[in-house]
Amino acid sequence: MVDGPVVAVRGEAYREVPPEIARFAVTARARDRDREATLARLAERAAAIRVLLDGYGPTIERRETGELRVRPETRRATERVVAWHGSVTTTVTLSDFTALGELMLRLADQDQVEVAGPWWSLRPDSPVHREARHAAIADALLRAREYAEALGARVTALIELADAGATERPMFARAAYQEAAGGPPELELDPQPQPVQATVQARFAISEPVLG
Repeated sequence: MVDGPVVAVRGEAYREVPPEIARFAVTARARDRDREATLARLAERAAAIRVLLDGYGPTIERRETGELRVRPETRRATERVVAWHGSVTTTVTLSDFTALGELMLRLADQDQVEVAGPWWSLRPDSPVHREARHAAIADALLRAREYAEALGARVTALIELADAGATERPMFARAAYQEAAGGPPELELDPQPQPVQATVQARFAISEPVLG
């Protein structure tokens, strides 16, 4: 327990910084009355996606195969199968954005392929988060000193510091399409700044105020 006056403040910091990575999802689909034909088509389309991604080598930082789905389509109120549906999704992560638009367009040009994204974000261990936390602490200390000064006192000690949380909101891309003269269409992507916010709660001991 602290004897003497205490000031409690909230420190905040807000930054908008360029994204560090971009993710998008590419899904291959197949449908046929025959189950084996559906699986064969799905495997063929998934392989074509893999070959295309392989061609970008180190440009792609990470790729992960997600959900594989194969389901029957039946007639209403019966179990008679009229078709089989299959899909497989791969999530692709890049830190080099120069080829992002071209890669997404080439994938979208494949037969029965859906592309979604990109989603911009920072890395979980990005130094931006640390910088925002430091700035929030500095803001809390500044506020405490301002309150103490207004009372004719000064900050003497830190009693408590609590992290109220840091937030980052992943943003979608802004895209512009254009037809290149004599060539394939081009997709220009504008990486959106990522908002990062840090907040702390702090309590400081101050000297006796001068209230007279």
